[in-house]
Amino acid sequence: MARKTVASSRSPLVRTRTADAAPPHALADLPQLPERTVKRLRAKLPARKLFVALAGNIGAGKTTAAKLISQAFGMELFDEPVIDNRFLRDYYANMGRWSFTLQLEFLIRRVEHHELIHTVKKSCVQDRTLYEDPEIFAKYLHGLGHLTNSELELYFEYFQRLSRNIGAPDKVICFDVPSVDVLLRRIRTRGREEEKGIQRQFLTGLNGYYSSLPVVLQNKYGVDCLTLDVTSMDIREGRGREEFLDRVAAFLSR
Repeated sequence: MARKTVASSRSPLVRTRTADAAPPHALADLPQLPERTVKRLRAKLPARKLFVALAGNIGAGKTTAAKLISQAFGMELFDEPVIDNRFLRDYYANMGRWSFTLQLEFLIRRVEHHELIHTVKKSCVQDRTLYEDPEIFAKYLHGLGHLTNSELELYFEYFQRLSRNIGAPDKVICFDVPSVDVLLRRIRTRGREEEKGIQRQFLTGLNGYYSSLPVVLQNKYGVDCLTLDVTSMDIREGRGREEFLDRVAAFLSR
């Protein structure tokens, strides 16, 4: 899904809210929720604005969940800046060359999202958190030898400077999928060209970091987290969707 920008794709710092908020057709691939269900779910939300974010390994189902939450609770959707990322294909082809560049690209995009979300009056949902990059991807890529010690230190300097004045999400929903086979199947099903080369071992390593993410988010960043094992939960329709939305509504209302 291509998104229009006010500036050139080579001018990443100048964007408007409509450039990064997902357009209405982003929800078109989900079955519509019954009106009575929407009313019931939205009645459970607090009156104040909420900033909700999704976290989870590649292929866990964050994008679908973010769209569903947007539809069910009337939140503005900020989807992950993957489709129009100019470095992602190069990164998967040569992680040693492009890991640092890609991490900076994602850092800028997610900080932009936080800045834009601050200006939106309605509640917002974000596909993938700002904190997964420093706490998971940067550290993991460094451990794999794709980031040097100096690059990791510089990345964290950028992270600290760019994120010091932005607000954290009110709530984070962490998707847990222990089975790498399930992750691989979902990645293959959605068919992103740049993800075809993702290997089992890479996802296994990421799962190790994700297992401790909820504790890191709560203890280090003070963010309230809900962890859901969605290995066998189909949240797109039927009973799985109903159970998922009810659990999210209960989490957001507390």
